[in-house]
Amino acid sequence: MHKHGLWAGLAFCAAALVARPAASAVERIEVTERTAFAPGVRFGAAGPYEKIKGVAWFALNPEDPRNAAVVDLKLAPRDARGRVVFSSPFILLRPVKALPTTLIYDVNNRGNIAILGQIDGRGAANNDPATAADAGDGFLMRHGFSLLFSAWTWDVAPPPPGVKPLVFDPPVAKGVTGPVENEFTVSAPTDVATYAGMRGLTYEPATPDDPAAVLTMRARPDDPRRPIDRALWKFLPAEQAGGPGRVTLQGGFKPGVIYELTYQAKDPRVTAAGLAGIRDLLSWMRDHPLEGAPPPRRILIFGISQSGRLIGRMLHDGLDVDEQGKLAFDGAYMQVPGAGGSAGFNSRFVQPTRHPSMLEEHDYPADAFPFTSTPARDPVSGLTASTLDKARDAQGHLPKLFVANTSTEFWNRGASLVATTPDGAADVPPADDVRLYAFMGAQHYVGRSPARAPYVNCVSTTDHYLAMRALILDLDRWVGGEAAPPTSAYPRLSDGTLTTVEAYRTTFPKGIGLSPPEQNLREPRLDFGSRFAAEGIADKVPPTHGLAYETRVPAPDADGNDRGGVRLVELQVPLGTHTSWNERAAETGFPWATARFDGSFQPFARTEAERAAAGDPRPSLQTRYPTRADLEAKLRAAAARQLAAGFLAPEDVERTVAENLGLYDRILAHDPADKSCRYLFP
Repeated sequence: MHKHGLWAGLAFCAAALVARPAASAVERIEVTERTAFAPGVRFGAAGPYEKIKGVAWFALNPEDPRNAAVVDLKLAPRDARGRVVFSSPFILLRPVKALPTTLIYDVNNRGNIAILGQIDGRGAANNDPATAADAGDGFLMRHGFSLLFSAWTWDVAPPPPGVKPLVFDPPVAKGVTGPVENEFTVSAPTDVATYAGMRGLTYEPATPDDPAAVLTMRARPDDPRRPIDRALWKFLPAEQAGGPGRVTLQGGFKPGVIYELTYQAKDPRVTAAGLAGIRDLLSWMRDHPLEGAPPPRRILIFGISQSGRLIGRMLHDGLDVDEQGKLAFDGAYMQVPGAGGSAGFNSRFVQPTRHPSMLEEHDYPADAFPFTSTPARDPVSGLTASTLDKARDAQGHLPKLFVANTSTEFWNRGASLVATTPDGAADVPPADDVRLYAFMGAQHYVGRSPARAPYVNCVSTTDHYLAMRALILDLDRWVGGEAAPPTSAYPRLSDGTLTTVEAYRTTFPKGIGLSPPEQNLREPRLDFGSRFAAEGIADKVPPTHGLAYETRVPAPDADGNDRGGVRLVELQVPLGTHTSWNERAAETGFPWATARFDGSFQPFARTEAERAAAGDPRPSLQTRYPTRADLEAKLRAAAARQLAAGFLAPEDVERTVAENLGLYDRILAHDPADKSCRYLFP
């Protein structure tokens, strides 16, 4: 809220900020609000925080070689000076004390702020953080980080009331047409279905209710498509259907079917302008004081899942280097990007929300060779390349880079490819400025579901967010030259901790109530036509499929827990089997497929008598930990090892011990005949 006097002062400051180097791609910064963040709260030595909101205006030169990678930028409208102009809202949280800090830019995930949830433990998403509750436990604030958020994407579905996603309007290549593909499934029979991607939007047909549009169906991704008679279905106007991107079918849509809708669309958005906007906003922040505070001492960029893949695309395209040839950020943390995302976000008619997993969306450009940070050869194309070939600045420097996946990404997102050849035959070590981490037994996000549905098993209970907190500190120290980061820790072919699905199924223990999947995602090799690689223009939609990239999975130990990588406390001192896969329930229509993001947990038998009666080959809790004190001692020893290795912050030692002791107590108190999952969580 603004008083007139305060607003006048802010307007004066904003006007002062218009001054900039002539070559800057940031046209101006407008500050619209400056308020206390979490009023009355002091975050340790960092003290109180404030929130600054505003709008950043960008002016990209389409003729600048540093912008050449942005697909269709030259087709976007230009101002009188020949520049493509657009804007993005931003939010900055920083200490009130005017001291140089490390700035972390959080790439939002489908419009939602992510870092406050996964690092600070904040609850429900709030894209306009204001209160102490929005800070969670205040981890990032207590360590003195400034946090910056802005909009980069457009394809975010209309939110529920009160939710304010960070969304921007990118430039548009007016008058351009081309084919668009929309794959979708339904979880229950319905006459009306949404054909946009996950929580997303898509392009509407260039011709309303396009009579030439094609709707097909198939049971599995590789099955032949069967066309559905055009007279049986139609597009629905948004005002009639309750939102955009709806289609209706006589007889209804059914679970267990993959539907695909293709048609001609028009006016593609220049989506990668959002990536350039991130680059230029960070570059501006590096060189300019803002509202009385000096520029940050260093800049990190952080992204989870979709937003982690976006960082991968920025590096692949050289969009980490600004128009002056300088790095926009000093360090990057890509969390759960799977195979890295080097093919997404920057093509004509791209839908940023879409990406392949074991069941879904095998025809979308998200991942493609190269996958590794050091050069590798693709035996199919004959090309040799790395993801960082264009990422160096004018002096040859690279940002420091963490790439961290959970075991789930090895099953559903091709994560093994970031460290192997494309045929899965040999290890490829990371570059000197890159560290690879894999959180074993963990799922895409920390599970909290009290129900099995829509899956067969209870979800995994591992908490890799604690390791992520430590890695944030590790990356900051590495970038600052204060300490070396933890050694890369991920499954490898050379030591037998990375294996084939067939070998996994053979080794995985039998009779424990978990059935390993038949397959994992073999990353599709897609051919969109001759213009796609160089120009980002797809002429083949759907694309043709070539020989898939070969992917591998972590090898299991005798308990069924993953070997290699970062073995969290939960795996060093296990209370059961944590897998990174979960089976879909039969009622979903896809019982052969794994859950997209979730793993499984199957506790050990409580006593030897229960173990023998169940025929469970895994030693019981009674055998492993004769007393609770014995378990606690083992947990503390494991936590100490994680602390020494750099995968646990000192303040989180007691937390991980308490979390695991609490789970132990709940397992002992739970009747195994009760198949609910509620007992797994406090």
